[in-house]
Amino acid sequence: MADVAGCPDCGRINEVLARVGDRWSVLVVVSLAQYGVLRFNELKRNLGISQRMLSLTLKQLERDGLVRRTYYPTIPPKVEYELTELGMSFREPVKVLAGWALENLATIDAAREGYDAAQDIAARA
Repeated sequence: MADVAGCPDCGRINEVLARVGDRWSVLVVVSLAQYGVLRFNELKRNLGISQRMLSLTLKQLERDGLVRRTYYPTIPPKVEYELTELGMSFREPVKVLAGWALENLATIDAAREGYDAAQDIAARA
């Protein structure tokens, strides 16, 4: 592995990780991986996300080549979203990360409780 301090592409890596690692992007990828092709309102309903945030997230994922948007000029207009080949390749890392989170929820909760308790004691001192 290259030395991070001397990594000429670290800025680009950070840019990509910021996009694919944000909460909503990961949840959109998980949802599309699970259900396949979904319409905007189906994604919105599945995720409990605001219309504005979903719209921004989908545009960014489409720009990065992870999501394909298909517009059908019907009345009312129909728009569907699905993962591209690149988006499909992102399923496995997301699955591993989600699995890690699920396996460690209790440990993380306990750590947070311990930290919060210590902060409360320090604040009272």
